[in-house]
Amino acid sequence: MKQQFIEKEICYTGEELQPNWIYRTQNLPGDAIVSFIGGCDVKIENMVDISDVISNSPIYSKKMLHFIAEHFNIRLLEGILRQRLLVNITQEYLLKNGISPVLLYRKGDDLFYKDGKLSVSIAAKSVNSVLIHLGLNIDSSEAPVKAAGLETELNFENFSRIAQNIMSSYVNECEDIINASCKVKGII
Repeated sequence: MKQQFIEKEICYTGEELQPNWIYRTQNLPGDAIVSFIGGCDVKIENMVDISDVISNSPIYSKKMLHFIAEHFNIRLLEGILRQRLLVNITQEYLLKNGISPVLLYRKGDDLFYKDGKLSVSIAAKSVNSVLIHLGLNIDSSEAPVKAAGLETELNFENFSRIAQNIMSSYVNECEDIINASCKVKGII
């Protein structure tokens, strides 16, 4: 599995959640995860989460740290489990770097700090892959909901380093899962 931090700022609009977007834009074929910094402005017409469409809840953030992962040859349920794995790895990273477990918690596929929403996340099946997006607010100002940000509330800096650490942990965990599945004797 490949990983890359994209230096160029990209505003996530939901259009990036397409099969082979990572390959087409970063020349990384196959299973991969990328990260970048940029705004987030997902209009209703680009929403994948039907509950957000029904509640007419577009997603907006002034500045986020984004992750997009693509996995081939898996089903949606496994993709959702990998999405939760990515969220858990992110939570673990933040806890190891000084955030109190009393203040940072996970609910489903989202992270919260105190009572502010720190993340947005979705996993969706495409025609040939499962795509995952995780966005972490950097700047929580102007968010349409009560939000928290890595910079504004949690006082983090050096987001490319944070991204590299989270991606490396995710890649290592995914590869370790595959390796674990190959070393077990089948039961008859």
